[in-house]
Amino acid sequence: MDALDALLNRVSVPRLREPAPDAAQRELLFRAALRAPDHGQLRPWRFLTIEGTGRERLGELFAQALAVGAADVGEEALAKARAMPLRAPLLVVVVARVQEHFKVPPQEQVIAAGCAAHAILLAAHAQGIGAVWRTGELAYNARVAAGLGLAAGEQIVAFLYLGTPERELRTPAPLQLTDFVSAWPH
Repeated sequence: MDALDALLNRVSVPRLREPAPDAAQRELLFRAALRAPDHGQLRPWRFLTIEGTGRERLGELFAQALAVGAADVGEEALAKARAMPLRAPLLVVVVARVQEHFKVPPQEQVIAAGCAAHAILLAAHAQGIGAVWRTGELAYNARVAAGLGLAAGEQIVAFLYLGTPERELRTPAPLQLTDFVSAWPH
């Protein structure tokens, strides 16, 4: 698949099953991520892979974080939180490692980590791997960050769910460029 095809036709694939990407496919995913734009060559990212029973442990961490965050959380919400990481055979947590730098503000570093996440999605699509980028309130939860071992200055940018698509990929709806592009000054 060529680069333009991946850029123009990538879609989120929320219904995933085994198998997860193999070692060779994963290497390409992460090599693509490392080519993200990076002002100052800070490499302001790192990646955690979660699979197997690690997904259940992450689900338990999600449930604990949810229970602590709200006194009236019900068992249904806790069960949903526990099941979230089980929706794909492999999760990649994209972590922004924000560093003090005289020239590169924190926002640029977080954006660079987001670009790395997007590169993983594009590389997955190019290899026929289904992928979807998820966040939600738990991506910004301090208990989840601590449970995943994030250090000061680190933050979760994405939970990327990866696996084999359960069904045919949908065709992305065409968008009108004039809705998003304009000349300046008018």
